[in-house]
Amino acid sequence: MVQRIFVEKRAGFDIAAEGLFEDLRDYLKISTLEKVRILVRYDVEDLSESDMTMALPVIFSEPPVDTVSMESFECAADETAFAWEYLPGQYDQRADSASQAVQLMTHGERPEIRCAQVIVLKGKLSADEIAKAKKFIINPVDSHEASLAKPETLHAKSAEPADVAILTGFIGKDEASLKAFRKEMGLAMSDADIAHVQNYFKSENRDPSITELKLLDTYWSDHCRHTTFMTNLENISIEQGYYSAAIADSLAHYQEARDKVYGEDTTRAMTLMDIAVMGMKELRKEGLLNDLEVSREINACSITVEAKMEDGTVEPWLVMFKNETHNHPTEIEPFGGAATCLGGCIRDPLSGRSYVYQAMRVSGAADPRKSLEETLPGKLPQRKICVEAAHGYSSYGNQIGLATGHVTEIYHDNYVAKRMEIGAVVAATPQHNVFRGEPKAGDVIVLIGGRTGRDGCGGATGSSKEHTEESIETSGAEVQKGNAPTERKIQRLFRNPEFSRKIKVCNDFGAGGISVAIGEIAEGLIINLDAVPKKYDGLDGTELAISESQERMAICIDPSDMDLMIKLSEEENLEAVKVADVTEEKRVVMTWRGKTIVDLSREFIDTNGVLQSMDIEVSAPDEEVDFFDEVSDEILNKETLEEMWYANLSDLNVCSQKGLIERFDSTIGAGSVLLPFGGKSQLTPTQAMAAKLPTLHKDTSTGTVMSYAFDPELSSWSPYHGAMYAVVESVAKIVASGGSRRTTRLTLQEYFERLGTDSAKWGKPFAALLGAFEAQKGLSTPAIGGKDSMSGTFEQISVPPTLVSFAVTAVDVNKVISPEFKKAGNSLVYIPVPKDETLMPDFEELCHIYDTVTELIADGTIVSAHTVGKGGIAAALSKMSFGNRIGADIELEFDEVTLFAPDYGSLIVELDADFLYVDFQVINLGETSEEGNILINGEEIDFDKALAAWQAPLESVFPTKAHEPAAAVEINCDDRMIVRPSLKIAKPRVFIPVFPGTNCE
Repeated sequence: MVQRIFVEKRAGFDIAAEGLFEDLRDYLKISTLEKVRILVRYDVEDLSESDMTMALPVIFSEPPVDTVSMESFECAADETAFAWEYLPGQYDQRADSASQAVQLMTHGERPEIRCAQVIVLKGKLSADEIAKAKKFIINPVDSHEASLAKPETLHAKSAEPADVAILTGFIGKDEASLKAFRKEMGLAMSDADIAHVQNYFKSENRDPSITELKLLDTYWSDHCRHTTFMTNLENISIEQGYYSAAIADSLAHYQEARDKVYGEDTTRAMTLMDIAVMGMKELRKEGLLNDLEVSREINACSITVEAKMEDGTVEPWLVMFKNETHNHPTEIEPFGGAATCLGGCIRDPLSGRSYVYQAMRVSGAADPRKSLEETLPGKLPQRKICVEAAHGYSSYGNQIGLATGHVTEIYHDNYVAKRMEIGAVVAATPQHNVFRGEPKAGDVIVLIGGRTGRDGCGGATGSSKEHTEESIETSGAEVQKGNAPTERKIQRLFRNPEFSRKIKVCNDFGAGGISVAIGEIAEGLIINLDAVPKKYDGLDGTELAISESQERMAICIDPSDMDLMIKLSEEENLEAVKVADVTEEKRVVMTWRGKTIVDLSREFIDTNGVLQSMDIEVSAPDEEVDFFDEVSDEILNKETLEEMWYANLSDLNVCSQKGLIERFDSTIGAGSVLLPFGGKSQLTPTQAMAAKLPTLHKDTSTGTVMSYAFDPELSSWSPYHGAMYAVVESVAKIVASGGSRRTTRLTLQEYFERLGTDSAKWGKPFAALLGAFEAQKGLSTPAIGGKDSMSGTFEQISVPPTLVSFAVTAVDVNKVISPEFKKAGNSLVYIPVPKDETLMPDFEELCHIYDTVTELIADGTIVSAHTVGKGGIAAALSKMSFGNRIGADIELEFDEVTLFAPDYGSLIVELDADFLYVDFQVINLGETSEEGNILINGEEIDFDKALAAWQAPLESVFPTKAHEPAAAVEINCDDRMIVRPSLKIAKPRVFIPVFPGTNCE
């Protein structure tokens, strides 16, 4: 029998309903709407009446804040109700968690539970307005409108899947038919690739199975194999222009580095990947990269660090870090895409057996304040994407227990083509906890963690395609739903040395599912798909092979260790099963229902398709523009300096993002050294995240600092300069926090338009990587990892050329400083980046500057530092002043450009000294002051007005202040909790428990 439960938040606690009401009324302009109610609907089967009575107030509801109705709920005549639920096959965490919790409570069988949300709209709404609300609430990618009728049973019997199809006639197709077939199948591989596949199967004298074709399409996708970055680059031309000489010089420097690294080996192709890693290879050749951990496992960047413990001992640790994008899934399903972005980030260093303890989120969007009517056809509204993506990422991080130490959203109109969603994490583990082995014949592969479903099928190939208006309707299966509690269990398991030291090789189940996660572990494999645990029946062999369902790990171990490893997994409530054997023969074989559905030679798989070649044309930056002298007309057209100052602070890429940032927990784990905002009022945004290493049994003074940098406007003008200054600025932020550029390591994130065969488009990532290489070489700061995403095109719109630099270093946490002004009367100094007329930094001088600043922070001379960046000196001074309401008295020869133009890599520092005695150029600005206001040559910038201008722009999207409750909350004594009815706060109320026997009054 199916029992139905409706759970609704009491008035005053219905925060989600109030938020949806405001969206529908203000954003969708449904003026007749009076109120919104949200009810969570549970359909439960296989649960006795007594167990239901026990579970209702504990699992399904919280009596102090919820009301519960059985079977039906009250709906007035002027209310309209509809329900939505996830599509079949999509993971529903609420239903799964409820089912597990009931099983734990009853010690019985797990009941079948399904969930839906019922939305009740009050008011005289037209049919069009109701349809408009439904379209806004229900995302067809992962959800649909649910029936209001109760089903007779939840035990729907899945149809038995058919055998895996053989593509009869494939090897006999002519060229035209083969191309048409590729398009009909929706494959991500090229026409040349599918011809390559056909020739292989001709050599084997057989037609492929559909699983083999899908496996190859996944394995060779740009997401998995970086096929764009591995394309052979030929015939490089650089357009002549004022700034072109710098680009040509960097190309010559790269070619010199190739000669140094490869010597007489002339077989190495010039590729985007080669440029991306050449800085690392050259510095390693010079002996400047001795901290790099080198192994066949390259799941994350990994360096060795000496950790100083409280007892005076020093322990060798591995610090790992990784960045990951989920641009495609977040664009079409913001919550799940962003949640699994973080999950994907965590899995990479976790598979390296390290514990992830800090996360960073950098996203890119078009203006989320634009009206619904301005939304492009086939797109979700930018506001919806931004808000739900923030919810997804923070939800996953908060559930898994990961401190998100830094959050930034970058705004540029062209991110309307496709959102940018980047996660980056830092992880660490004692080095003795990690064993790196080699698989050998007879070893076994054990799958640990979550079960497999249809969600995530085709995610790797989907994220490698250009997208169109139809993508939101055709790509639903590609979006995964994260299961943070399961990944948390894997974190605990991998932190157990008894377990981790027996792993020879580990791979996470990211893009490509079993086909890639297990397929990459060894050259010869027999994989038994029947052994793979499933979320539900009805999955066929192809789905089992390529589903990317998250929170799973594949480990290669000695067969003698299998029983122990399964036992240790079960102790963490994780399923662990043997799914594959390592074989001597170098073939990947998959069996399903006793039949072989994949049998491919490793040599053929590892061709990664046909090696492509491409000519490169680099366009010269517009020589009429000096980007670092550019200030928008919105600022320059103001009449007074004060008005210019406030307009500058109101820029979407300068203004406060506190409402967004505070959706994330930055303190989980109690290891955070810097919080996202500094000062007594918590208003100065920090520019990096810092935390102690995650020790278990003793404290340490060793930690890590991570920063990022990127400006889409600069990169749109010149991808070369944009990438170069992204590296410079990311290192500058490390230095401003107390770290050293000498020990800093980078990881890069590239995100560009779909390149196709347009050599001018190819010139953009080529120029960007040359710029990043030049900065790495100049600062002796190598990129030891990265991620590329080359599908940022929607019809005729493309994302801005994007190369984001993430910088990481180990630090003594006692030397870390925050950027807010510390006290009145301190000296303020501006340290500019020395650069020539082509905007090239003098890297030798810049290295000396950064090293000196690091020393001055360490000895306490510099007490706060801030990179200048977007918004110029004016924005940096205001942000530094906000945290402690300390102003500045500035005497400076300036024009508007000096104050407001962007300036990357330069620093403003606060000195606990009268003067700064150095052998490089500095400009004394003045000193900090008590008043809070900023004086510029006697002109006053009002603190409160500046703060208001800075805080206002995103308040409507990410509010920092709550609206007053509609009515006081009344709770009786039987609920055993009380709350003051007049309390008005922005976050959910803090409840005070009233224990039995306590007088309610």
